[in-house]
Amino acid sequence: MTKTTKGIIYLIFSAFCFSLMAVFVHFAGSINFMQKAFFRNTSALIIALSLLLKDICKSGTKSIIVPKESIKYLLLRSIAGSIGVFGNFYAIDHLILSDASILNKMSPFFAVIFSAILLKEKIKPIPLLAIIVAFCGSMLIIKPSFNFSQSLPSICGFLGGVGAGFAYTCVRKLSTQNCNGKVIVLIFSLFSSVLSLPFLIFFFEPMTFNQTMFLILSGVAAASGQFGITLAYYNAPAKEISIYDYSTIIFSSIFGFVFFNQMADLYSFLGYLIIISMAILNFIYNARRHNSER
Repeated sequence: MTKTTKGIIYLIFSAFCFSLMAVFVHFAGSINFMQKAFFRNTSALIIALSLLLKDICKSGTKSIIVPKESIKYLLLRSIAGSIGVFGNFYAIDHLILSDASILNKMSPFFAVIFSAILLKEKIKPIPLLAIIVAFCGSMLIIKPSFNFSQSLPSICGFLGGVGAGFAYTCVRKLSTQNCNGKVIVLIFSLFSSVLSLPFLIFFFEPMTFNQTMFLILSGVAAASGQFGITLAYYNAPAKEISIYDYSTIIFSSIFGFVFFNQMADLYSFLGYLIIISMAILNFIYNARRHNSER
């Protein structure tokens, strides 16, 4: 199995987990979105810390040493990732799942752009075409016609996608510097938890047992998705695999129908067809290029 194929599998797994996270967040009800983000981040923090301690016991502290040149990108990844999480959670609270998902999953489009700027990765015409057409397909799903009351959630969701795209680019950069993926998740989760802590203290809303469990589950799903996406960009550059992150749209639409009775219309199904077609096109292109380079 090639590294690109591994990256694709990890990215689709990550998309599934993040879609599941959105379901749990939605089930948690009308709690402040920053409070939801805190539980999501602390759950991911605990999981990442546990896995790191396991690495230390097995291989010593060498396995978690952060290269000096990685510190800047760890900070940038944490800032951008936090913007991504907060924007996405606000959108999930105020939009239907498929709308929130597509706004957040504009991130692959921005990941390719940021990779060209930050990592100097050249974008070939076919992958670029696939990204652009997939983006147009996603617009058929969201059908941009938001009224005034929906403007803020839409803007937050869009900015969340920009932040996530930059964060994934930083992960790719960190992968070239041999920075432990678990350290990346740990520092990001810690940073986001600290940012959301003041909101938890001053605007805390009492929760039921079920709400608490849903938020914990959202954290577990988010941590799984985070590890998946970190491994994905460790194995392959954004220009080759980022389009598969759009599979979240499909997962979110299915979950929205099953759990919240949200039915996709004809335009949405057409969008799915376009996105899947572009994913297949991109996969065939990369497979042929890999074979020709052998």
